[in-house]
Amino acid sequence: MLKLGIIGTNWITEQFIDAVLETKEWQLTSIYSRTLPKAKAFAEKFTDKAEYFTELDKFFAEGNFEVVYIASPNSLHFEQSRAAILAGKHVIVEKPACSNPQEMRQIIKLLRQNRGVCYFEAARHLHERNFKMLKQQIKEMDVIQGASLTYMKYSSRYESFLAGNEPNIFSPHFSGGALQDLGVYLVYNAVSWFGVPDEVNYYPTKLRNGIDGKGTAVLRYTDYQVVLTCGKTANSYLTSEVYGLKETLIMDNAAELKKITLLDGQGNQRDLTQEVDRNPMLSEVQDFTSVLKDPTSLDSKQQMDDWLAIAIQVNRVLYDLRMSADLYFDADSKHLV
Repeated sequence: MLKLGIIGTNWITEQFIDAVLETKEWQLTSIYSRTLPKAKAFAEKFTDKAEYFTELDKFFAEGNFEVVYIASPNSLHFEQSRAAILAGKHVIVEKPACSNPQEMRQIIKLLRQNRGVCYFEAARHLHERNFKMLKQQIKEMDVIQGASLTYMKYSSRYESFLAGNEPNIFSPHFSGGALQDLGVYLVYNAVSWFGVPDEVNYYPTKLRNGIDGKGTAVLRYTDYQVVLTCGKTANSYLTSEVYGLKETLIMDNAAELKKITLLDGQGNQRDLTQEVDRNPMLSEVQDFTSVLKDPTSLDSKQQMDDWLAIAIQVNRVLYDLRMSADLYFDADSKHLV
């Protein structure tokens, strides 16, 4: 059994724990929260045997776990991942794993110095059957003429922002905003399916504190463009599309990928949808579990290298998009990137 420690007691952590318990390969053993009552209340949903910590240093030094899942505000991911690696703990960190390339470079350096530690950015859709199927379909296209990918969901925290507050996800102090929170899915799609773009530009709608509430990104490749639209201040019900010569791949949602259709030049439709898990995090958990059970095998090492390589590329593209729009985080001022 893999022993799990968690940082973050929110809905996404609950979904992750449900997924790991479904595999029957994991045990929730350690929980970090800033307050003890909150940690206990969260743990009681899953187990009565977990240990609780309110001090991060003690969590890593004394916690009875091998793998930590980090689902804290974005700006905290780097320091918490760093502490975990130095403590010899395997890391699963929610996307975006780092705020900028300098943080990512420091993580890579630490991983080279601590070879036994596994590090995963939890880009869940990268591991789903429909994502992998789409990647293969795009690879088999004779011609690619571009894509339009959309992911816009009205945030429940936007009301608080409109009331004059600054929730973490709408704060430059916590590396928030639409691009980091939702656009990261679309950037993962683009980099995975089409490669690293030659040039990127982001055109955001900025809120009162300079953060992006929504925006459109243009990724330029040699022969085509990929347009990304993301947002947290409005809802979009548009499909996403990849354009071949005559055929078009249509996704109901570029991040959730529940319905995939191929249209040919004659208007004929073919449903390509693969089975969708009840818990959308199950596929990534199964992939991570397989690697963590045998981390020294050649297959596991290659898989980790591949995931890390694309995480580095996505991190760079996100940063370049932000810089093109003069979007800055507090984390950027700590580094010369």
